[in-house]
Amino acid sequence: ARLNALDLLASVLDQGRNLGELEPGGTDESARDRSFAYHLAYGVLRWLTALEWLSGRLLRRPLRRKERDIQRLILIGLFQLWHDPTAPYAAINECAEGARRLGKPWAVALINAVLRRFQRERDVWLERLQTSEERFAHPTWLLEMLRADWPDHWQEIVEANNRPGPLWLRLNRLKDSATALQQIADDGFSVERHPHANRAARLLPPAAVTSLTAFQQGRISVQDPAAQLAAELLDVQQHHRVLDACAAPGGKCCHILESTPGVALTALDRSPDRLLRVRENLDRLGFEPGGRLRLVAADAAEPGEWWDGAPFNRILLDAPCSATGVIRRHPEIKWLRTERQITAAAAEQARLLRRLWPLLEAGGILLYSTCSVLRAENTTQVRCFVEQHPDAEVLEIDTGWGRALEFGRQILPGEQEMDGFFYARLRKNS
Repeated sequence: ARLNALDLLASVLDQGRNLGELEPGGTDESARDRSFAYHLAYGVLRWLTALEWLSGRLLRRPLRRKERDIQRLILIGLFQLWHDPTAPYAAINECAEGARRLGKPWAVALINAVLRRFQRERDVWLERLQTSEERFAHPTWLLEMLRADWPDHWQEIVEANNRPGPLWLRLNRLKDSATALQQIADDGFSVERHPHANRAARLLPPAAVTSLTAFQQGRISVQDPAAQLAAELLDVQQHHRVLDACAAPGGKCCHILESTPGVALTALDRSPDRLLRVRENLDRLGFEPGGRLRLVAADAAEPGEWWDGAPFNRILLDAPCSATGVIRRHPEIKWLRTERQITAAAAEQARLLRRLWPLLEAGGILLYSTCSVLRAENTTQVRCFVEQHPDAEVLEIDTGWGRALEFGRQILPGEQEMDGFFYARLRKNS
């Protein structure tokens, strides 16, 4: 499991890949070992700079770059001794033995010494860590942005980002919810409902949902309550033509179809591979593309390539963004994103808004959403758009969740057990 975790960490930190898209190496590992490898990799990525700070002070001298596998075994061990219930002797022994399996027996004693020292002096080192910015386990540029955008709440955001998020399900409105809940209970789990997303149910304890009977029968899907709010805010009626402009992986368009059967929906994504994930989700839930349900691989900002000329009543623009609102689920975001990428994302969001607006009918609604907490991608983006489009009116979102901003409404990570999300409802006036 620890060697597989090293492979996962190398894919993220050395190759820039997303952890959720990876499979640990090897072919004969048990499901439990694979799950544990992911647990270790997620833990190291969640606390990376704090673990590196500890490692750097516990080592007598820095390891060379070519020994980064040994360095990461130390990080895994430190994570376990700090944040994991594994027995300390087992964590230390297995990490040290990992060096032997890597063909580096010289590092066995080194790993043992570093981890045992941390075990003995744990409280001292953790107290010293509290004087360092590394304790927040976020890159400096992101901390600065959070402080600027949320001066009274940035530390709450950071703390929420460093906690794993709960597992939320969406109950399929087209299938009997009582049956789904009974199947979940029969499989040995319980659920908690959410106060604001009426189809949301938290799975307790969290588990791989693919094994649940209700999932296999299309009665439930995995979706955070914050993302489930989109279907309600869009206010789709049965006769409407609806565009989901950036549809992959398909959670929101599936929810729209469950909420308003028979709606004419175009699900668009520029990536054919990502559109396949939309198709897989539709298939599992029993929705067949064709007729009033279209799947199109194209750039939403180039309507000449895919639009038939008939205006849409509703447009959902779940815009590509920094994903800084879902770091608690994807801690690698902290280390894969850069400040330059935030600027590029904001430019793409503005381009999509500008090019999709003419496709909306007079009186229609465009719902702009991101899973970001950065104002440049959210309220600032909407303000700039409205200033340039006199026919755009921002509709108030009067609700008990999130917080009202100058333009739109923001949920911060962890608020009411939800991911960080931003929503703005724009009506096109004639």
